[in-house]
Amino acid sequence: MLAKTLISLVTASSVAVSSAVAGPALLFDAASGRVLYAEDQDNQWHPASLTKIMTAYLVFEALREGKLTLQQKIPCSELAHSQAPSRIGIPVGTEITVETALQALIVKSANDAAIMLAEAVAGSQEAFVARMNAAAAKLGMSRTLFANANGLPAPEQVTTARDMARLTAAVLRDFPDQAHLWSMEDMRVGKRRLRSHNSLLRNYDGADGIKTGFICDSGFNVVASATRDGRRLVAVVLGEVTGRERSARAANLLEHGFQTYGWKVLFGTENLTTMPIPADAKGVESIRSSVKSWACGYRPKGALAKRAKRKKAKAAANRKPGTTASKQSGKVSAQAKD
Repeated sequence: MLAKTLISLVTASSVAVSSAVAGPALLFDAASGRVLYAEDQDNQWHPASLTKIMTAYLVFEALREGKLTLQQKIPCSELAHSQAPSRIGIPVGTEITVETALQALIVKSANDAAIMLAEAVAGSQEAFVARMNAAAAKLGMSRTLFANANGLPAPEQVTTARDMARLTAAVLRDFPDQAHLWSMEDMRVGKRRLRSHNSLLRNYDGADGIKTGFICDSGFNVVASATRDGRRLVAVVLGEVTGRERSARAANLLEHGFQTYGWKVLFGTENLTTMPIPADAKGVESIRSSVKSWACGYRPKGALAKRAKRKKAKAAANRKPGTTASKQSGKVSAQAKD
């Protein structure tokens, strides 16, 4: 069964293996809320697209209450269209179903779909954000504040590993009929096939959700769920410096939980509600300078030289009239202007 595991797994005694700048982490049992591992769980962090778990939670509520239907069509507003990637990129006024928008929200992590859904539920993103914060308070997410529906950079938008665990436990408990959305590896919008950013769905035995997130200030985040022998565990990982390290740490935490669950229960553990908040829990900080992503300014040794070499070779090819490279370059330029 472990043949698909993404990485060489650590032993139970060394589960905390991580990079020097690793952020908060928490592992818990989805059914009981029992905490199996916690590290800086109440330090505040930018949630990035983990925000969309709350967005989905409120859309699920609207569906259950009959305020929306899955086949209802909702339009792309100017605000939705203006959102930065990741997005589905449909024109203003174009309509898609709530079902397609939900799939895009969860699988593609589409920022425009998040706004479309927020406006469909509450009339405006501002009104929706008020509902997000009200729901967070109701769920006991005491160190979380939402400022938008999609997780794009906002200084005041913060959460914690424990608060994300509370939200995840609630969405899995309250809306089991929507569980298939969190485990989808891909989806289609028209002729386009959009793949999930959650590599654990493809590389870790038992993985069944739920959401990744990334902005430069937060690094790479994930809430990762896996089920084996009827037991569902969830790992919350915040602030890894690469997507690969994010997946590796989540996989290690999950494996640790499955291997040690029995003896941990024997000795007793805290749950998400009873575990006290440390007096020295920290406020939010940016880890942008440590994140290994081109989008955040990271330039590995030799990368600029290689990029310049590729540009030079491409320019040389484009100077030859009638070549395929020249024709393709023209097409790309035209698309970029759109």
